[in-house]
Amino acid sequence: MSAISLSDLDISYGETQVTHGITLDVAEGESFALVGESGSGKSTVLRAIAGLAPDWTGKISVLGKARSHGVDRQVSRQCQMVFQDPYGSLHPRKTIDAILSEPLAIHGLGNRGPRVEAMLAAVGLDRRFRFRFPHQLSGGQRQRVAIARALMLEPKVMLLDEPTSALDVSVQAEILNLLKRLRREQGLTYLVVTHNLPVVAFLCDRLAVMRHGRVVEIASAEQLKTGKLVAPYSLELLAASGAQVVPT
Repeated sequence: MSAISLSDLDISYGETQVTHGITLDVAEGESFALVGESGSGKSTVLRAIAGLAPDWTGKISVLGKARSHGVDRQVSRQCQMVFQDPYGSLHPRKTIDAILSEPLAIHGLGNRGPRVEAMLAAVGLDRRFRFRFPHQLSGGQRQRVAIARALMLEPKVMLLDEPTSALDVSVQAEILNLLKRLRREQGLTYLVVTHNLPVVAFLCDRLAVMRHGRVVEIASAEQLKTGKLVAPYSLELLAASGAQVVPT
Protein backbone atom coordinates (compact mmCIF):
# COMPACT_ATOMS: atom_id res chain seq x y z
CA MET A 1 0.00 0.00 0.00
CA SER A 2 1.18 3.51 -0.79
CA ALA A 3 1.67 5.86 2.12
CA ILE A 4 0.82 8.84 -0.10
CA SER A 5 -0.91 8.66 -3.46
CA LEU A 6 -1.63 11.69 -5.64
CA SER A 7 -3.57 11.44 -8.87
CA ASP A 8 -4.18 14.29 -11.35
CA LEU A 9 -3.78 16.82 -8.54
CA ASP A 10 -4.55 20.41 -9.54
CA ILE A 11 -4.20 22.96 -6.73
CA SER A 12 -5.31 26.58 -6.95
CA TYR A 13 -5.14 29.75 -4.90
CA GLY A 14 -8.17 31.73 -6.00
CA GLU A 15 -8.06 31.95 -9.78
CA THR A 16 -4.38 31.00 -9.95
CA GLN A 17 -3.70 27.35 -10.67
CA VAL A 18 -0.43 26.33 -9.03
CA THR A 19 -0.06 22.64 -9.90
CA HIS A 20 -1.11 20.68 -12.95
CA GLY A 21 -1.89 16.96 -12.94
CA ILE A 22 0.52 15.90 -10.20
CA THR A 23 0.54 12.09 -10.05
CA LEU A 24 2.91 10.14 -7.84
CA ASP A 25 3.03 7.40 -5.21
CA VAL A 26 5.20 7.27 -2.12
CA ALA A 27 5.63 3.79 -0.65
CA GLU A 28 5.29 3.07 3.07
CA GLY A 29 8.65 3.57 4.74
CA GLU A 30 10.07 5.52 1.80
CA SER A 31 11.68 8.93 1.93
CA PHE A 32 10.65 10.87 -1.18
CA ALA A 33 11.70 14.39 -2.18
CA LEU A 34 10.05 17.12 -4.22
CA VAL A 35 12.71 19.38 -5.74
CA GLY A 36 12.62 22.36 -8.06
CA GLU A 37 13.06 26.12 -8.13
CA SER A 38 11.04 28.46 -5.93
CA GLY A 39 7.46 28.77 -7.17
CA SER A 40 7.36 25.33 -8.77
CA GLY A 41 4.54 24.20 -6.44
CA LYS A 42 6.49 21.91 -4.11
CA SER A 43 5.28 23.33 -0.79
CA THR A 44 1.77 23.74 -2.17
CA VAL A 45 1.60 19.97 -2.68
CA LEU A 46 2.52 19.42 0.98
CA ARG A 47 -0.06 21.96 2.11
CA ALA A 48 -2.80 20.22 0.12
CA ILE A 49 -1.92 16.86 1.65
CA ALA A 50 -1.93 18.44 5.13
CA GLY A 51 -5.31 20.12 4.52
CA LEU A 52 -3.91 23.66 4.44
CA ALA A 53 -4.66 24.28 0.74
CA PRO A 54 -8.26 23.10 0.34
CA ASP A 55 -8.88 24.31 -3.24
CA TRP A 56 -7.86 21.27 -5.25
CA THR A 57 -9.19 18.68 -7.67
CA GLY A 58 -7.98 15.14 -8.30
CA LYS A 59 -7.27 12.55 -5.63
CA ILE A 60 -5.17 12.56 -2.47
CA SER A 61 -4.94 9.47 -0.30
CA VAL A 62 -2.88 8.86 2.83
CA LEU A 63 -2.28 5.26 3.92
CA GLY A 64 -5.06 4.10 1.64
CA LYS A 65 -7.66 6.61 2.87
CA ALA A 66 -8.89 9.30 0.49
CA ARG A 67 -8.62 12.66 2.22
CA SER A 68 -11.40 15.21 2.16
CA HIS A 69 -10.96 18.91 1.49
CA GLY A 70 -9.97 20.96 4.52
CA VAL A 71 -9.13 19.58 7.95
CA ASP A 72 -9.46 15.81 8.32
CA ARG A 73 -8.82 14.67 11.91
CA GLN A 74 -8.34 11.04 10.95
CA VAL A 75 -5.67 11.95 8.39
CA SER A 76 -4.08 14.33 10.90
CA ARG A 77 -3.49 11.47 13.32
CA GLN A 78 -1.50 9.66 10.64
CA CYS A 79 0.12 12.54 8.76
CA GLN A 80 1.89 15.54 10.30
CA MET A 81 3.93 18.42 8.90
CA VAL A 82 7.17 20.13 9.94
CA PHE A 83 7.49 23.67 8.62
CA GLN A 84 10.52 25.50 7.27
CA ASP A 85 10.83 28.29 9.82
CA PRO A 86 11.65 27.12 13.37
CA TYR A 87 11.26 30.73 14.54
CA GLY A 88 7.75 31.27 13.16
CA SER A 89 6.18 27.84 13.61
CA LEU A 90 6.18 27.78 17.44
CA HIS A 91 3.86 30.00 19.50
CA PRO A 92 6.15 32.52 21.24
CA ARG A 93 4.02 32.79 24.40
CA LYS A 94 3.60 29.09 25.06
CA THR A 95 6.06 26.84 26.85
CA ILE A 96 7.48 23.82 25.08
CA ASP A 97 5.29 21.69 27.36
CA ALA A 98 2.16 23.51 26.17
CA ILE A 99 3.24 23.34 22.52
CA LEU A 100 3.82 19.58 22.68
CA SER A 101 0.70 18.91 24.77
CA GLU A 102 -1.64 20.75 22.39
CA PRO A 103 -1.97 17.96 19.77
CA LEU A 104 -2.77 15.50 22.57
CA ALA A 105 -5.45 17.82 23.96
CA ILE A 106 -7.01 18.35 20.52
CA HIS A 107 -7.28 14.60 19.96
CA GLY A 108 -8.33 13.79 23.55
CA LEU A 109 -5.23 11.81 24.45
CA GLY A 110 -4.04 11.53 28.05
CA ASN A 111 -0.81 10.72 29.86
CA ARG A 112 0.54 14.02 28.55
CA GLY A 113 3.49 14.61 30.88
CA PRO A 114 5.23 11.30 30.22
CA ARG A 115 4.48 11.58 26.50
CA VAL A 116 6.05 15.05 26.35
CA GLU A 117 9.19 13.97 28.18
CA ALA A 118 9.53 10.82 26.05
CA MET A 119 9.26 12.82 22.82
CA LEU A 120 11.74 15.43 23.99
CA ALA A 121 14.17 12.61 24.67
CA ALA A 122 13.48 11.11 21.24
CA VAL A 123 14.58 14.33 19.52
CA GLY A 124 17.64 14.80 21.74
CA LEU A 125 16.35 17.38 24.24
CA ASP A 126 16.40 16.68 27.97
CA ARG A 127 13.55 17.42 30.38
CA ARG A 128 14.93 20.84 31.43
CA PHE A 129 13.70 22.21 28.07
CA ARG A 130 10.11 21.31 28.89
CA PHE A 131 9.09 24.56 30.57
CA ARG A 132 11.18 26.95 28.51
CA PHE A 133 9.78 29.32 25.89
CA PRO A 134 10.80 29.23 22.21
CA HIS A 135 12.87 32.43 22.47
CA GLN A 136 15.09 30.65 25.01
CA LEU A 137 16.07 28.00 22.45
CA SER A 138 18.44 28.05 19.49
CA GLY A 139 17.19 27.53 15.94
CA GLY A 140 18.24 23.90 15.95
CA GLN A 141 16.57 23.28 19.31
CA ARG A 142 13.37 24.91 18.06
CA GLN A 143 13.34 22.68 15.00
CA ARG A 144 13.79 19.65 17.27
CA VAL A 145 10.71 20.84 19.18
CA ALA A 146 8.80 21.25 15.91
CA ILE A 147 9.73 17.68 14.94
CA ALA A 148 8.69 16.46 18.40
CA ARG A 149 5.33 18.24 18.06
CA ALA A 150 4.73 16.53 14.70
CA LEU A 151 5.51 13.16 16.29
CA MET A 152 3.30 13.56 19.38
CA LEU A 153 0.36 11.77 17.72
CA GLU A 154 2.63 8.92 16.55
CA PRO A 155 1.94 9.50 12.84
CA LYS A 156 3.25 7.21 10.15
CA VAL A 157 3.73 9.93 7.53
CA MET A 158 5.76 13.13 7.91
CA LEU A 159 5.63 16.10 5.53
CA LEU A 160 8.90 18.05 5.77
CA ASP A 161 8.93 21.51 4.18
CA GLU A 162 12.56 22.65 3.82
CA PRO A 163 13.25 21.39 7.38
CA THR A 164 16.89 22.55 7.49
CA SER A 165 17.08 25.56 5.16
CA ALA A 166 16.72 28.16 7.94
CA LEU A 167 19.52 26.62 10.02
CA ASP A 168 23.30 26.99 10.11
CA VAL A 169 25.20 24.36 8.15
CA SER A 170 26.51 22.55 11.24
CA VAL A 171 23.02 22.43 12.73
CA GLN A 172 21.56 21.21 9.41
CA ALA A 173 23.69 18.08 9.68
CA GLU A 174 22.43 17.40 13.21
CA ILE A 175 18.79 17.71 12.15
CA LEU A 176 19.29 15.53 9.07
CA ASN A 177 20.91 12.82 11.19
CA LEU A 178 18.02 13.09 13.65
CA LEU A 179 15.45 12.72 10.86
CA LYS A 180 17.28 9.72 9.45
CA ARG A 181 17.37 8.05 12.88
CA LEU A 182 13.71 8.74 13.61
CA ARG A 183 12.67 7.32 10.26
CA ARG A 184 14.57 4.13 11.00
CA GLU A 185 13.40 3.76 14.59
CA GLN A 186 9.74 4.65 14.06
CA GLY A 187 9.17 3.28 10.57
CA LEU A 188 8.23 6.69 9.20
CA THR A 189 7.47 7.73 5.64
CA TYR A 190 8.84 11.12 4.57
CA LEU A 191 7.73 13.47 1.83
CA VAL A 192 10.42 16.15 1.79
CA VAL A 193 10.40 19.51 0.01
CA THR A 194 13.90 20.90 -0.51
CA HIS A 195 16.01 22.82 -2.99
CA ASN A 196 19.17 21.26 -1.56
CA LEU A 197 20.23 18.27 -3.67
CA PRO A 198 22.81 16.99 -1.14
CA VAL A 199 19.94 16.76 1.38
CA VAL A 200 18.04 14.59 -1.11
CA ALA A 201 21.06 12.36 -1.66
CA PHE A 202 21.52 11.90 2.08
CA LEU A 203 17.93 11.54 3.27
CA CYS A 204 15.81 10.27 0.38
CA ASP A 205 15.28 7.18 -1.75
CA ARG A 206 13.59 8.86 -4.73
CA LEU A 207 12.75 12.34 -5.95
CA ALA A 208 10.32 14.12 -8.24
CA VAL A 209 11.59 17.17 -10.10
CA MET A 210 8.95 19.89 -10.44
CA ARG A 211 8.81 22.87 -12.78
CA HIS A 212 5.94 25.32 -13.22
CA GLY A 213 3.62 23.11 -11.19
CA ARG A 214 4.32 19.92 -13.12
CA VAL A 215 6.43 16.84 -12.45
CA VAL A 216 9.05 16.61 -15.19
CA GLU A 217 10.91 13.56 -13.89
CA ILE A 218 10.83 10.94 -11.15
CA ALA A 219 14.22 9.42 -10.39
CA SER A 220 16.08 7.44 -7.76
CA ALA A 221 18.57 9.01 -5.37
CA GLU A 222 21.20 6.83 -7.00
CA GLN A 223 20.51 8.48 -10.35
CA LEU A 224 20.93 11.85 -8.65
CA LYS A 225 24.23 10.85 -7.03
CA THR A 226 25.64 9.55 -10.30
CA GLY A 227 24.31 12.43 -12.41
CA LYS A 228 22.11 10.13 -14.49
CA LEU A 229 18.99 12.28 -14.50
CA VAL A 230 17.17 12.43 -17.82
CA ALA A 231 15.02 15.57 -18.15
CA PRO A 232 16.92 18.64 -19.38
CA TYR A 233 15.55 20.73 -16.52
CA SER A 234 16.71 18.12 -13.98
CA LEU A 235 20.20 18.33 -15.42
CA GLU A 236 20.04 22.14 -15.23
CA LEU A 237 19.17 21.91 -11.54
CA LEU A 238 22.03 19.52 -10.96
CA ALA A 239 24.48 21.79 -12.75
CA ALA A 240 23.15 24.89 -10.95
CA SER A 241 23.61 23.28 -7.54
CA GLY A 242 27.31 23.94 -7.95
CA ALA A 243 28.13 21.39 -5.25
CA GLN A 244 29.15 17.79 -4.85
CA VAL A 245 25.88 15.88 -4.61
CA VAL A 246 27.16 12.86 -2.73
CA PRO A 247 27.37 13.91 0.97
CA THR A 248 30.70 13.38 2.73
